[in-house]
Amino acid sequence: MDDELDAVLGAVGPRLRAIRKRRGLTITDVAATTGISASTLSRLESGGRRPNLELLLPLARVYGVPLDELVGAPQTGDPRVHFRPVRRHGMTHIPLSRRAGGVRAFKMIIPARTDDPDPKAHEGYEWLYVLDGSLRLLLGDNDLVLGPGEAAEFDTHVPHWLSSAGPGPVELLVLFGAQGERAHLRVRPRVTAR
Repeated sequence: MDDELDAVLGAVGPRLRAIRKRRGLTITDVAATTGISASTLSRLESGGRRPNLELLLPLARVYGVPLDELVGAPQTGDPRVHFRPVRRHGMTHIPLSRRAGGVRAFKMIIPARTDDPDPKAHEGYEWLYVLDGSLRLLLGDNDLVLGPGEAAEFDTHVPHWLSSAGPGPVELLVLFGAQGERAHLRVRPRVTAR
């Protein structure tokens, strides 16, 4: 862990220098704008001074970049985002979005289940789309089977339960609004008046 932290912090200096030069600024310009001494800025850029939030926050503001751009992991050339899957109640949830609020997106993999259905209700609104396999959706008094390409949406206050309807797993895309937000679907192009 210390080696990883040292590597991240060691990359901050060259990143600061590159951003400053792209902006066409001198160390003196940045010192005058941030109130950080020119010698401190020089040591930050050369790696002689360890970065901290007191120094990085004003620099991020002056350079007009998010803080994570200054301290983010070095670029590997791989643009993919690697989300960590979460296993819950025998199902695998792979987050596809990182928003703290609002509608969140997941890929869900549900194995074939042998347990008895146990519908639950909770806050929110859910929209799901079957990618592969067959989904069994118990929703209130309805017992539905959805195949690839089929979608369903429902208020999660209605007791519901999901399972694979076949011998193998089912994969689906899920949009979930914890506060009851719904996905906005456009089924035909908007007609504009001329």
